Amino acid sequence: MKTNKIMQYISGYVDIIIEGYYIERFINICTNKNILLWNLKRENSTTLHASIDIKNFKELKKICKTTKCKIKIKNKRGLPFVIKKYKKRKVFVGLLLILILIIIVLSNFIWNIEVEGNVNIPKEDILNIAKEEGLEIGKFKGNIDNKEVINKIRLERDDIAWVGVDIKGTNAIIKIVEADKKPEIVNEEEYCNIVADKDAIITKVSAQNGTPLVKKGDVVKKGDIIVAGWFEGKYTGNRYVHAQADITAKVWYTNTQKVELQEIQKQYTENSETKYSVKINNFEINFSKSLPKFEKYDTIEENKKLKLFSDFYLPFELVEHKYNEYKEIVVIHSIEEAKQIGIDRAAEELKETLKDKKVLDKQVNVKSESNYIEVQVTYEVEENIGIEEKIVF
Repeated sequence: MKTNKIMQYISGYVDIIIEGYYIERFINICTNKNILLWNLKRENSTTLHASIDIKNFKELKKICKTTKCKIKIKNKRGLPFVIKKYKKRKVFVGLLLILILIIIVLSNFIWNIEVEGNVNIPKEDILNIAKEEGLEIGKFKGNIDNKEVINKIRLERDDIAWVGVDIKGTNAIIKIVEADKKPEIVNEEEYCNIVADKDAIITKVSAQNGTPLVKKGDVVKKGDIIVAGWFEGKYTGNRYVHAQADITAKVWYTNTQKVELQEIQKQYTENSETKYSVKINNFEINFSKSLPKFEKYDTIEENKKLKLFSDFYLPFELVEHKYNEYKEIVVIHSIEEAKQIGIDRAAEELKETLKDKKVLDKQVNVKSESNYIEVQVTYEVEENIGIEEKIVF
């Protein structure tokens, strides 16, 4: 659809108004003669609006005579009319031709690279591997071998299940599917113990295979054997096995926060300034040389890739620099306020660690100093512990 519009603009077309009592006959004759009309819009029973390319417009005179219709040109659109309008302005035409030539040249290079499908893998890691095989900003498209880039990424990363490279216009899209991380498992045919992977107090041991060495209430340290990979027989001696067990225990997670009783905080005003610059690779051109008029401010930068169409990127970036003014204010906290701030900050930092775990208890210890307090928050949780460890003879 977009290609048709571009071709129509290049060849030129006119918007017309058709008036008469035989408009349906007019349309039927145009269809039989393969004359394309688009943007058809009926104003009333005797008036029709439409668009037609200029090469077919001349054919309408005979059809109008046959159907006793009248035609008026409403608008003239497209490149031929632009050239005609500016044909006396040689400098303009010359610059226009140079611009078209530059666009044609730029279309043969890569000016933007996207990575899709990555969640845990940093985008920069994928781009660095692709760069080793020649896929980078400013590279000639004819020198890029998609298969080599794909093979390189597959060899370098064992955490990627699938990868594909698609080049559209001046845009390269690297699509990946991350592989599910699987825990290291000892082969079931090998002998192994189950050891504690953290300090804990045992709450339950249910062994399917092997000999439990601890019971409920026992304290274990990281690395202690919980279930041994052997059975002791009265007559057969020790018989080694692959230990298997379901083990739960109490585990503690602690976070400490220091909270000043007198804090300096930012209070943002409604004042802000926005300045722009253009970046060409690592070279940046600032449109404004002056600094913000504010004494204290935060800077937020937003980079926008310039493009002509959805996948036709240019080697330029428009950088927006937004400066937000703030004033520093002194906030004085009471001991109770500071304590709650410390608890909230500790909870936020432990949020991901405690996810999907059963919290049994929470303890808060506060150490007061002259100008600050130290808040230590400890969560007691119940979780599964124990990892397989191969027995080495």
